[in-house]
Amino acid sequence: MISVVAARYAKALADVVAPEGKGVDAAPIAAQLRVVEDIIASSTELRNALASPAVAPSKKRAVIGRLVAMQPELANIDRRVRNFLFVVVDHRRILELKSIIEAFEALIDERLGFVRADVSSARDLTAEQKSALEVQLSRLAGRKAKLRFTTDPGVVAGVVARVGSTVYDGSVRGQLERLRVKLS
Repeated sequence: MISVVAARYAKALADVVAPEGKGVDAAPIAAQLRVVEDIIASSTELRNALASPAVAPSKKRAVIGRLVAMQPELANIDRRVRNFLFVVVDHRRILELKSIIEAFEALIDERLGFVRADVSSARDLTAEQKSALEVQLSRLAGRKAKLRFTTDPGVVAGVVARVGSTVYDGSVRGQLERLRVKLS
């Protein structure tokens, strides 16, 4: 679940990089933020230093600046991303960066008219199955669906799709549960 704080920061970033009504591709922005988030998540010392109120904000910005300069994937980092990271560090919200990125991506998808769907299946699906699910879920949602796939052995067989707060349960486990309720 996305926190209110993460949603506010995500909206601020989205308003700067992809104002409503403009068809801006925000994927590179999210990718750059993900690289930084992965680096921070991989180092306990770095995470602690950036979150510590004992470390001056100017030193934290310098660390972020050096961190970005050392990464080949961030050689051409968008200045808005760098400045956003500085704001997040200054306000001691760096530990919420992952949630902020998720909220940002969801907001951009919403602005572009997409609906997000999480699909769980017992095993990996083929490209044809994924494509058919995308078409079907887009039809059910009334908007183009962006699917994220995960595997869950508890599904047994079939799929479970969550679009917003609606769950479409086409799993064997779900069918067995519905049968159990009918027979009770």
